[in-house]
Amino acid sequence: MLKNVPSRSLVFAGMTIEGYSRAAVQTYWRINELKLGFDLGAHPWDFMGTPNWLISHCHLDHIAALPLYVARRRLMKMEPPRIWLPAYAVEAVRRMLQSFSALDRGRLPCDLIGVEAGERHEISREIVVHAYEMDHRIPALGFIVSDRRKKLKPEYCNLSGDEIRDIRMKGIEVSSEVLVPLVGYTGDTNPRGLDQNPEFFQTKILITEMTFAAHDHQRQFIHKNGHMHLEDFVERRDAFQNELIIASHFSTRYSRHEAERLVQQRLPDMFNGRLQLWL
Repeated sequence: MLKNVPSRSLVFAGMTIEGYSRAAVQTYWRINELKLGFDLGAHPWDFMGTPNWLISHCHLDHIAALPLYVARRRLMKMEPPRIWLPAYAVEAVRRMLQSFSALDRGRLPCDLIGVEAGERHEISREIVVHAYEMDHRIPALGFIVSDRRKKLKPEYCNLSGDEIRDIRMKGIEVSSEVLVPLVGYTGDTNPRGLDQNPEFFQTKILITEMTFAAHDHQRQFIHKNGHMHLEDFVERRDAFQNELIIASHFSTRYSRHEAERLVQQRLPDMFNGRLQLWL
């Protein structure tokens, strides 16, 4: 396997979370079982088979590898990918791809889908994505990915299979949609992105940012630039109901050892083992 950029991997609840994130360097994630990725600040070769990507915002450390990813799929004769990204950026990204296409002298086929906060998008029959407004230095989105299931309506629960079949044949819907929130991805945001969208505290897996951790980094400036500090997690400890929390996007000011030391000093139990630092 080609290993051209760093990547970590963790299997949780039947989902394989892969990726890497460092502030101002590169951010990219994917969950292969969902055929879905988040952000394209770089692009490991083996991520090429993932056909759907959600882009949180257009800082280069989150989108710079988009042309490379599309070109690789074309080279390998794969279907054009689908890219969901903030609606305001679609035309600018299209022009960017056209510029690369002119330089490369090759097509860069992909489906760019504009997304507004509050919208729902269907990735597949089973997977649904909701978009939320985050609070970053430029307009940015967070995403919650849910598993869509059908549940029999309560009034039909005591009926036999034949009775339910007969009702269905009359054109009556006997089941209702149930969404199970699997993954929340905030991209870059200050804590208001979570506070204004508390649904993120309830997802099974939360992938979010903890750009700063040292006590001498002043939070008012960190928040103004659209990022979070370790103390924002400490203050919201009781809000996080997630089974797994991945904190990422650490500043390059910190080595891995230093970031781990600072977090473990303030959160020695790591949210009862639910908090993972992705460094």
